[in-house]
Amino acid sequence: MALQSKPAGPVKTTHKPASLETTTPAQFVFGKENYRWLIISIAVVAFGFVLMSGTTDIYSTTKIVIAPIVVLAGFGLGFYAILKKPAAN
Repeated sequence: MALQSKPAGPVKTTHKPASLETTTPAQFVFGKENYRWLIISIAVVAFGFVLMSGTTDIYSTTKIVIAPIVVLAGFGLGFYAILKKPAAN
């Protein structure tokens, strides 16, 4: 003999209407200063690659020493821009 259960009745919820719910504004991951540093780092990396293209002399000091240092400095600025905490308002 199988037991029969009654069908479930309506469930009462305490949900607030959408117009009464409080919403918080969206928080961006990066602040304005972070984006500024990121754009500067992209410009420094691009300048380093322009220095690398340089003249036809393959073994110039600019191409093999200065340009890679400038590119690495640009990547360092990019890491700084990503890791820097945005200022609290």
